[in-house]
Amino acid sequence: MARTYYAEGRQLAYLLRGLFIIGGLAIYFNIPGLHWAFFFGILIGSVIVADILGAIWTRKRRNKKKQKTKPTNKKTAQTASRRATKGCRDDEVVLTSRLDDLSGAEFERLLALYFRDQGYTVKEVGVGGNDGGVDLVIIDGRGEKTAVQAKCYAEHNLVPVMTVRELVAAKRNHDCILSLLITTSDLTSPAKKEAEQFKVDYWHGALVEQKLRSWESGNQVKSVVLLKRVRLRQTR
Repeated sequence: MARTYYAEGRQLAYLLRGLFIIGGLAIYFNIPGLHWAFFFGILIGSVIVADILGAIWTRKRRNKKKQKTKPTNKKTAQTASRRATKGCRDDEVVLTSRLDDLSGAEFERLLALYFRDQGYTVKEVGVGGNDGGVDLVIIDGRGEKTAVQAKCYAEHNLVPVMTVRELVAAKRNHDCILSLLITTSDLTSPAKKEAEQFKVDYWHGALVEQKLRSWESGNQVKSVVLLKRVRLRQTR
């Protein structure tokens, strides 16, 4: 069982009690003529002082832990705030940012850039807005359509089964044969079973990071060319 700071503080208090009592009794029995009240004073004083020191130690340990966890909590709050926003920064920022620093809309935009660079025709049907279960529709060279749903979640926030069901239903509205769920976290067990049952392919956090990292490291030149192509399309 994990030890709490309170339990450690109590153990320290017990240890100090013993030391104070032993030291006090050594003084009492080595100095003749001391009043018997001094003996009881040693016992009571040792308990009180030891408990006070143990409580002080416990409080200091808790304060140190709070100070260490505050930056992490602040960072987590900033990440949650960023992911909740619907804003989307420039493509240069999206391509060079970590996944943790992307909003939901930016993650969807990053995937659009990724699939476009892989040779797909990409329709951004729900980026940054009410997607109805589909964010992207990607079309390969044979004309086969895949409905893509993107979820930029923290690791502990798993994709529920309802998201899989929404994607299965929504892909028909976009005339898609295949469906793909991409998340920075993972799926719950029921969601995985539902995905396997309805043949919904899914990429979880580790796989997503691996694919994007491989794309970025192996295609740095392509990324620059891709940005230029995007800008040309936007100016036309």
